[in-house]
Amino acid sequence: MRVDYPRANLDDPGAGLRGRGWRVLTLADLRTPGGDPDPREPERDIELHLTGNLEQFMWSLDGIKLNNSRPLHFKPNERLRVSLVNDTMMAHPIHCCPRHVERCRRPGQHLPVREHTVVVQPAQRVSFRVTADAMGRWAFHCHLLYHMAASMFREVVVA
Repeated sequence: MRVDYPRANLDDPGAGLRGRGWRVLTLADLRTPGGDPDPREPERDIELHLTGNLEQFMWSLDGIKLNNSRPLHFKPNERLRVSLVNDTMMAHPIHCCPRHVERCRRPGQHLPVREHTVVVQPAQRVSFRVTADAMGRWAFHCHLLYHMAASMFREVVVA
């Protein structure tokens, strides 16, 4: 299943909080003190789809099981933009060890918020910028253990 029109909606307060008459802090309101630690524009874009099947309890990235996947290769100090599209009906907290990432409002618009784990809501598209400044092999995965164990996991190699 693929979402035809994923939304960014960083200013959406969420279900149950819309139209209540009080102000709700959203991701669009946040800023990192001191600004972006790496102001370079990304050299490359990567898009990954968060995929799954609730009935069969299958979770993956781009519909590929971990044992059939290939690692994501980053060059040392490469600046990348990673876009995640959630094609499932669940929120997924995605983490790239050991990195902090800077979330983007939408392609071309940077939102200087440093995050360790990026939550991607159903039918949402989230983009973030990351600098590959830690050499080695790292995990890129959903922080829900049963999703990670079911293949919503990819290896990242910085070399």
